[in-house]
Amino acid sequence: MSYDIQTDSTQIARKYSGYSGGGSTRVLIIDGDPESTDRLVDYLNRHDFRVRVACTLQDGLRDLATREPDLVILDLHVGQSNGLKMLRAIRSQSDVPMIAITRDRGDEVYCVLCLDLGADDCVAEPIGRRELVARIRAVLRRRRAVQPARGNDKNHRRIRFGDWLLDHRLRTLAGPTGSRVDLSNGDYALLAAFLDAPQRPLSREYLLQAARMHEDIFDRTVDVMVHRLRRKLEPDPSEPRLIKTERGVGYVFVLAVEYLG
Repeated sequence: MSYDIQTDSTQIARKYSGYSGGGSTRVLIIDGDPESTDRLVDYLNRHDFRVRVACTLQDGLRDLATREPDLVILDLHVGQSNGLKMLRAIRSQSDVPMIAITRDRGDEVYCVLCLDLGADDCVAEPIGRRELVARIRAVLRRRRAVQPARGNDKNHRRIRFGDWLLDHRLRTLAGPTGSRVDLSNGDYALLAAFLDAPQRPLSREYLLQAARMHEDIFDRTVDVMVHRLRRKLEPDPSEPRLIKTERGVGYVFVLAVEYLG
């Protein structure tokens, strides 16, 4: 999904300067390849999506600030940009659902990094348009399923558990000594999922959805991220006291949670 001809990218940017199509779901595509993007826009329009195209990351960020799409499809190889830096830039500005497209098929580490930086899904080219539509709908369904559980965030912006304090508004975690603990996007999403349902056994499937990790990447993703979160929370991660394993189920966050408003 790369491009070489500046005039072609300029033409497609003008062609899709507004959202095309008659559906209610607005999709922003950040991609510089005029030919493949043109075909994809036509296909999405026929499946009731309204589509806009940005040919550079800068145009995409401007669109996010002004038009608020329902989902972003990000080509991680737009121009000479670094894909992971693009993900960080978008996530620093918006929590919009996002599907990242990469050419690194089979590179699980790269996909994990994309998910950890905030992508809701990461897929490798070549990908069929029918499959992409299915993934768009799956991402939107997962977001809608998680939103009701997160509905109290505005009323409970600070959550205390044990000697820890999570601030949802600032997305910060303070440890027992008051020092700040660095959380990646994946750490934060997973911890928030646990705090939404404390002292309840949670399946790996639930955690995949709640933390917006794509279950089709590989099931070990949850175990890896739980292990990493334990290393930040537990005095001895090999003998966890906060996040315990429930055999045959998944995990349970054992501490009581106090909502401070």
